[in-house]
Amino acid sequence: MALFGELGTGKTSLVRGIAEGLLAEPAAVSSPTFALIHEYRGRLRLIHTDLYRLTAAQLEDTGLDDFLDGHTVTAIEWADRWGAGLPPDRLEIHLSHRPAATRRAILSASGPSAFRLLAALRTNLSKRRPTRASRQTRVQLPHSRRAAF
Repeated sequence: MALFGELGTGKTSLVRGIAEGLLAEPAAVSSPTFALIHEYRGRLRLIHTDLYRLTAAQLEDTGLDDFLDGHTVTAIEWADRWGAGLPPDRLEIHLSHRPAATRRAILSASGPSAFRLLAALRTNLSKRRPTRASRQTRVQLPHSRRAAF
């Protein structure tokens, strides 16, 4: 997953939620700004990385490519720093501030696995009973393979 958004838009909070869904310890999740890569164990291995302080040349030395094995959930904060090095099959999540302490997330699929994941997410959300959160959730999956939440 390629995570995009300004400081404070909830990238690390989103990864905490992903960790919880993977049955890893969400309280253990912290921003890997200085450690660069954090690993969490759950149903699947979760790798959380933050590229904020890295240059394109430094990215080659991180070993991040080793985690893109198809069996590991990889959450990449500040993914725009990696540019063309991002995996071609990825889910992009663009987070932005909204009024009253809320956030907006726009999801885009790039590649067949990410497209299937986004379609499954859309189906799953459409089957849930209405709650305040789901009433405020808008899911779109037009030809551009995007969804807004």
